[in-house]
Amino acid sequence: MKNASVIALIPTRLESKRLPGKPLLDLDGLPLVIHTYRRTLLSKKINKAFICTHNEEIIEICKKYNANFIKTKDHFKNGTERIASVSKRFGDSLILDIQGDDPLVSPKLINKIIDYHKKNFEKAEIVIPGIKAAYNSPDSIVRIIAAKDGKILYMSRSKIPNNYNKKIIYIDKHASIISFKQTSLSKYSKLKKTYYETIEDIELLRALENNMSLYTFSYSDNAFSVDLYDDYLKAKIVITKDHYRDKY
Repeated sequence: MKNASVIALIPTRLESKRLPGKPLLDLDGLPLVIHTYRRTLLSKKINKAFICTHNEEIIEICKKYNANFIKTKDHFKNGTERIASVSKRFGDSLILDIQGDDPLVSPKLINKIIDYHKKNFEKAEIVIPGIKAAYNSPDSIVRIIAAKDGKILYMSRSKIPNNYNKKIIYIDKHASIISFKQTSLSKYSKLKKTYYETIEDIELLRALENNMSLYTFSYSDNAFSVDLYDDYLKAKIVITKDHYRDKY
C-alpha cells in the first residue's frame, strides 16, 4: 500500500451548535476553513484535498480562494458520514478526514499518520492519532484507551482511566485527523447508529462497536480545534506566532 494515493477530505458545515458559522470566521485575514485547507496541502504526502460541504456560503468561499470542493447532501449526522458519501470516487486510496474547524492543523502530523497507516495497512482499518493532554481536560475532548499494540479499546468523554490506584497526569485525546481505508468508509456508511455512540456522542464508537479495527499512536502537538468562542480567541493569538503561517 506504499504507493496508494492519499486524499484529504475536509467535512465542513455552518450549523455548529456551540459556535455557529465558525468555518467562515476571519482568522488572520482568511476564513478559518481556508487555513485548514491550505495547511493540509503543505503536506507533500497529500495528493489532493477537497472541502466537503452542502452550504452554499462555504462553496462561495472555496471558489473565492481557489479551494477544491465537493458539494454533498445535507442530511448527514456527522463528518464521517459526509466524507463516506463521496469516498468511492477515489478508489483504493487512503482517505484523511481533516476537520474543517482545525485551522492550526500540523502538516507534520498529517505526514506521521499517513506513514503509520501505510505501515500498518493490513491490520488497521482506521487510524486516530492520540495527542497528549492533561488528565483534567474538559469533557469536550475525547480520550482514547488503547492496548499495547495501539489497538483502540474504547473512547470516552469521561475521565478514564480512573485515578483509583495511581495518579494520572496525561492522557491521549482524539486528534482532529483520522485516516481511513476507503473500504472502511464504505463499511461505516452502512452501519446504524450504536448504543455507546449515542451516549458519548463519539461517531467512531460506531465503528468500534461493530468490531472494526481502530489503531492509534501517541503524538505531541499544540494544535486544537475551534469548538467554542474561547478557542477562536485563542487561535487568533496563536496563529500570529505559528511557523507554518508564512508558508501560505
